[in-house]
Amino acid sequence: MESSSILPLSKLSFFPPKPINPTPKTSPCRRSWKQRFGEASPEAKAAKNLHSFFTYVAVKIVLAQLESYNPEGHEELMEFVSRNSLNDGDEFCANLMRESSRHKGLALRILEVRSAYCKNDFEWDNLKKLAVKMVDESNTSIMRNYVLETSHVDKEK
Repeated sequence: MESSSILPLSKLSFFPPKPINPTPKTSPCRRSWKQRFGEASPEAKAAKNLHSFFTYVAVKIVLAQLESYNPEGHEELMEFVSRNSLNDGDEFCANLMRESSRHKGLALRILEVRSAYCKNDFEWDNLKKLAVKMVDESNTSIMRNYVLETSHVDKEK
């Protein structure tokens, strides 16, 4: 018996066969940001800002701790904060370490608190929920205001 190489009509298709393991398609937003725009991704920029924000939070925590048990240390750190920007957390801590041996201890405490806060206390899931909620609410508000401004609805009703 010879086997026929002719397929029945029910098995013919005009479409190419589907791959066995299709690779998931990525949306245009998921492509490498650096490849598309030549700069750090939005997530990398947000992480950098959060990094400095964690330093700010750590300084506030350490100041609150010092206020109750070491007023002199509190005063020294407050004076240093007044002279140095907290915009770059790493630079702030590096400068604090170099100020004096007493300041070095404060800097080490800030680094310790910053790390602990980031790893254990910051509510990452809540951040995402709040960010999504804020974007949704502001988008809705902007669209609502635009419709009200551009429609000719009698506002005296």
